Formats: sequence, C-alpha cells, structure tokens
Amino acid sequence: MDRRGFLLLLAAGLTGAAVGRGAAEVDLAAPGTPAVRPAAPATPTGPGGIVAVPAPTGVVDRLPGTGPQLALTIDDGSNGEVVAALVTLVRETGTRLTFFPNGSYRTWGDNARDLWPLVESGQVAFGNHTWSHPDVTTVSDAEVADELRRNQDFMRRTLGVPATPFWRPPFGSHDARTDAIAADLGHPTTVMWNGTFDDGRVVGAEGLVAAAQAWFTAQGIVVGHANQPALTTVLDRLLELIATRQLVTVTLADVWSSPA
Repeated sequence: MDRRGFLLLLAAGLTGAAVGRGAAEVDLAAPGTPAVRPAAPATPTGPGGIVAVPAPTGVVDRLPGTGPQLALTIDDGSNGEVVAALVTLVRETGTRLTFFPNGSYRTWGDNARDLWPLVESGQVAFGNHTWSHPDVTTVSDAEVADELRRNQDFMRRTLGVPATPFWRPPFGSHDARTDAIAADLGHPTTVMWNGTFDDGRVVGAEGLVAAAQAWFTAQGIVVGHANQPALTTVLDRLLELIATRQLVTVTLADVWSSPA
C-alpha cells in the first residue's frame, strides 16, 4: 500500500471511531463586495458527537469535559513545504486542525486556494497569532492592537476567516493587558496548550514522534509549528498513533463556538 493509501485507511478508522516572509495576499472579494467567503452552515454536533459551547473569556490550555477528542494546533508557517503538507493531510485524511498563522509569511497566501474549502467546511479553524510574531508583553498597547488587527485583516481577506474568538500569544507570553486588548478586538479566548510537538527548537523526526507519544492524549491541546521540514516525514506515524489511541481530532471551533 502506498503512503497516500495508508493515510486514507487511517482516516477512515479515525472517522469510524467517533506552510519566506512578505504578504502574498489573495483578495477573495470582487470589487465593491465584502472580502469574506461565505461560511458553511453550522452543524449541531462535531466529531465524536461533541457539541460546541460558547468560547470562554480567559485562558484555556485543554479541552473541556471528557472524551477522545484531541486538538492539534499549528503556529507560525515559515516553511511552505510544511504548510502545504499539512493542508494535504487535512484534505486527504479528514484530520481536523487549528492554524495560528503569522500573516507576514507568504506561505499562507500561497496555499490559500486549497485552504478556502477546508475553512468553509469547518475542517480547519483559525486563531490569531499576530502579524509578525513579536513578544506582545514588550510592546505598546497600540503595537499589540496593530499586530492583531493586521493579522485579522489578512485572515479575512486571504484565507476567508470572517471571525475567530481565539488568539495565541507568540512565545506563549501574555498578561492581563495583552489579553484585554485581544478581547476588545474580538479574541476573548487566549489559547495555550498542555502538550507540544517540542519543535520550538531544531528537532528531527524521532524527536517529533517521541513528543507525540508523550502528549497525544484525550482532551489535549497540542501545539506545533509549520516551520521544520522534519514534520512532513512523520505525518503518517502521527496519524497511526492517533488511531491506535482511538483519539478523534477536533478543531477549537468544534469545541468552542464564536460569541454571537
């Protein structure tokens, strides 16, 4: 069986069990029309029968309740090969992911046309990770707001993401001031994590798999990065681990709905 067939087989099992700098923007709107792609109709339940509840105000670092759900969240996007591989993974296997892009990386615009239908179907969700990844605790209120607004506009116009309650502070650095600014701009939920791909440093294939073995658990929010090519070499092994542990991948939007 080839690799694609293996991934598709794993995806079927999962369903049955319950990314250089510079903005490459694609304007989704025709002249004179709003630059937002229409969202797909909401469904009452998500993967594994999960029912979304309103997104909370404050910090979250794991999924609520009990069940087999696992939220894989991917930050940054400096490597176009990795972004493209993750988009292909979602499209071909049914895996659900939440992306936290920095709009300053042109890799997102390069993959926008493949992302649009996945955004519309709800198979991928997005959160705000700022435009250029500064430590927001070290810059002014105006600069924090500008970073978030610029990335909001990028996600809306280029990726078709009309709104998201989620934001993730770069480096995980935040405080009451930054959280309040984000909430004022429509991101009341500060998303941290309780598991990691351990790829905030240079890491190889075996290091990625070891981290997954440690952190891929039910109700986990796991953070990874679309930055290092090694990730593209272990995606099938990560899916096999998810299937073996009978976990169900979900987006953050599957779990927490946007406020009205």
